[in-house]
Amino acid sequence: MKAVAIRPGTPDSVHLQDIPRPSVNDVEGGVGVLVKVLKVGVDATDREIAEALYGNAPEGDDFLIIGHECFGIVEEVGPNVRGLKPGDYVTATVRRPGGSIYDLIGTNDMTSEETYYERGINLRHGFMTEYFVDDQEFIVRVPAGLKHLHVLQEPMSCAAKAIHQAYEAQRRMKVWSPKLAYVIGSGQIGLLATLSLKLRGLEVYTLSRSEAPNLKASIVEGLEATYVSTKKTPMKELVEKTGKPDLIIDATGYSPIAFEAMECIGHNGVVVWTSITGGERTAEVPSDKINIEWVLGNKLLLGSVNANRTHFEMGIRDLALGDVMYPGVLENILTNPVDGMDNHAEMMRLLVEDDDALKVYVNVADE
Repeated sequence: MKAVAIRPGTPDSVHLQDIPRPSVNDVEGGVGVLVKVLKVGVDATDREIAEALYGNAPEGDDFLIIGHECFGIVEEVGPNVRGLKPGDYVTATVRRPGGSIYDLIGTNDMTSEETYYERGINLRHGFMTEYFVDDQEFIVRVPAGLKHLHVLQEPMSCAAKAIHQAYEAQRRMKVWSPKLAYVIGSGQIGLLATLSLKLRGLEVYTLSRSEAPNLKASIVEGLEATYVSTKKTPMKELVEKTGKPDLIIDATGYSPIAFEAMECIGHNGVVVWTSITGGERTAEVPSDKINIEWVLGNKLLLGSVNANRTHFEMGIRDLALGDVMYPGVLENILTNPVDGMDNHAEMMRLLVEDDDALKVYVNVADE
């Protein structure tokens, strides 16, 4: 069967790869789930892997199948699978276990090991193929009523985790009850974080470089949040108008503004960094000012990457509630479909060249 892959270490090596079709018996213990892939989303991570900035092939292969945002339908299950059956819509988690205690208890996203395993990213093949098989532990059922949001399940899990982790960490404050939040960045993670925060009842400002009117602004406004162009109102000026926020989620992929967020957060507040910056950019920061304000203000900086099954389930609940609360809004994130894996060149063109391509995804197959 066909797959879309890259050759790690070789820029611009995206190509079609022939691979064997998997079987439920490839997973020991009768807990294998064979999934027919319907759609796969791609994002900046896939672009950077294609640019050979990171990504490693599984042992024994000289290629890495890309794609970590999947949506499919169960084709077959092993005899010991529970809770899944042929015909169910599903997505799959991305991180796979290593050997740390965190991996052993199902929190693979919190591994303490330097080497990590992620499908479509590092040392494990991804989902940009016709079929894949995996252990039932990593397959998450998606309600049929959410199939129109298909590849948003994985990015939603990342947004849900970032916010959940902030609340978990702030149990230290005993009575922390945030009212004001900034989301920096209006890509898919930023927009989905905006949704999750609105569902928690916060006043949310979503910051973006782009000036309104545009699609991102209309989505933010459709979620009853406030869209702010930093070209017109830089973050520090916004703070003068709103007061310092209790929570800031950075989803920009731009490290200078991630550090700027540290100057804007309020007392007892949390800044969560979710973006991966794989370059070598440096920035000058007022380190003494940040240091004293953070110590005296009991402020917290939190890094959040990837998500485990619990966060996927949280994210699916947020998508379901959000789709009811704000009907027709979330599907506007799904901007750029590409028909078929054969069109992988167009997929990459959209990722690299089209600044208006909010969410690129590949229609791999029909049901």
